Amino acid sequence: MSLLIGDNLVVSMHYKLTDSDGNVIDSSEGAEPLAYLHGAGNIIPGLEKALAGKVEGDSLQVQIEPEEGYGEVMQELIQTVDKGMFQGVETIEPGMGFESQGPDGSVHHIVVKEVEGDQVTIDGNHPLAGVQLHFDVEIIGVRVPSDEEVSHGHAH
Repeated sequence: MSLLIGDNLVVSMHYKLTDSDGNVIDSSEGAEPLAYLHGAGNIIPGLEKALAGKVEGDSLQVQIEPEEGYGEVMQELIQTVDKGMFQGVETIEPGMGFESQGPDGSVHHIVVKEVEGDQVTIDGNHPLAGVQLHFDVEIIGVRVPSDEEVSHGHAH
């Protein structure tokens, strides 16, 4: 009997992720299937919800709105800062990514959006924030996890 996808099961799947224009953002084509522990927050909520109750061999197409994906764009995460904030970096150009450390020690990923003189506009939103996502998924396997996978919170 096939296992229905649910919490604390390891799911293996092939997928293709596209945006609303059909541009491929990510895919497992030519690679190993993606394996994750269902219910552990390893994948975006909308996709996890869509996969619940499916079985090995199922294929599905899922449209995920931003609030069930990487969230809406948060304007407060877009800021203009002085170029001096980038110590030791000679050239700063749009598209460059950096990691910054918050006051609490947390690490944030930022992307340079614009450079005008000594002013740099940075964006701390996830690159897919505000994007409607389209997944083509084929479920390759569903299995009971090892004790180690459950304790680590992800598939091995």
